[in-house]
Amino acid sequence: MSISKESELEGMKRVSEAVAYTLREMRNHARPGMSTKELDEFGGQLLAQLGAKSAPALTYGFPGWTCISVNSEVAHGIPSAQKILKEGDLINIDVSAELDGFWSDNGGSFLIGQGRPETERLIEVSKQILKKAIFSIKGGVKIADIGGLIETEAKKAGYKVIKNLTGHGIGRGLHEEPSEIANYRNRFNTARFRKNSVVAIETFISTDSTIANTESDGWTLVGNKGGFVAQHEHTIVVTGGRPIILTELNGIWN
Repeated sequence: MSISKESELEGMKRVSEAVAYTLREMRNHARPGMSTKELDEFGGQLLAQLGAKSAPALTYGFPGWTCISVNSEVAHGIPSAQKILKEGDLINIDVSAELDGFWSDNGGSFLIGQGRPETERLIEVSKQILKKAIFSIKGGVKIADIGGLIETEAKKAGYKVIKNLTGHGIGRGLHEEPSEIANYRNRFNTARFRKNSVVAIETFISTDSTIANTESDGWTLVGNKGGFVAQHEHTIVVTGGRPIILTELNGIWN
């Protein structure tokens, strides 16, 4: 969407604070021995208390309030009572929701307890690339140039990117134009970021894979060559200068 009046900005701030708060508290709540279903129910309760509705459940009938992916899962992991978190697990939580007709999206990868240094590095690189990408965005910048920046920074750090998962426009729906804000330079994409538009920017930084494939459950995505993936995401308003980070409350850069 494009922000044209103050009430729209306020609406986007409210829903963004709801998803950011939920993500932050789910991250703080996660611990070894907990099932991803328990963690998801906790997140669902927070969203409900804030008056927000789960976007994946509302839009796609996803079997959970949030997407929780563990270790080799790249994205869209289904919360399960059988999936028990362990010390050192790489976990990704993606929280998106609707509130009063406005939609927002954010996500982050982190470790359960202490993990291997190489996994900690992957997570940190993903965070820093997202930060560099977001602060390079303003009205008129080519979307493909931001994708090129993400891929270049990943390669410099010794990683790859997932090419078929992208950021996207958001605001009055979960997915809007621009529909693809890729993690690589797509030379066929000539679109530019527009001032006052709302977009969800996300990194998918990978140790081995470049494509995410859907598992037999119809939802869970795994890498085509295995390994691990770290994802971090903020919803922002594009301006003529420094963007407004609507989901800053999630603390993924802390």
